[in-house]
Amino acid sequence: MADRIRKRTKYLTVSAMLSALGVIFLALGAFIEVLDITTAVLASMLCIYAVIEMSGAYPWGIWVVTSILSLLLLPIKTPALFYALFAGFYPILKEKLERLKRPLAFVLKLAVFHLSLGAIVLLLRLFFPEQLDWGGMQWLPIAMYVLCVAVFLLYDLALTRVITFYLIRLRQRFRIK
Repeated sequence: MADRIRKRTKYLTVSAMLSALGVIFLALGAFIEVLDITTAVLASMLCIYAVIEMSGAYPWGIWVVTSILSLLLLPIKTPALFYALFAGFYPILKEKLERLKRPLAFVLKLAVFHLSLGAIVLLLRLFFPEQLDWGGMQWLPIAMYVLCVAVFLLYDLALTRVITFYLIRLRQRFRIK
């Protein structure tokens, strides 16, 4: 019983620290606007650690807490929005989807990406229309969509590589004991 309480306390403490670090990453992206998507991806790496080391509800809690705090506290909401609507939960969902057969998993990953991208564009259009000002260039949204799909595929592959690297090389050093 005492071991279980000690383990839960460790997990809760690590979750709080990961959430705080995620908000700091997203704040960096809000202050240096060029890094908004990059910092959202960095914050998502914290969820990967939580999925591997703690599993269960802890990664979801980190995603929710980081999303809410960053949406409330940050002056520029773009990194927080991207994290909340895609980058934060995707690594958690990726672990579940990759247990399925390969073609089905790939189709579901693309569906999740497209739903998330649609939600991001919709919220940007409703609340931050100046972010989507294309300056009269009608081809730019199509080019951005193609670029987003390519970046998603690269992100998915990079996540797989980072997870593999962590499991093989780093897990012994960073494991929660």
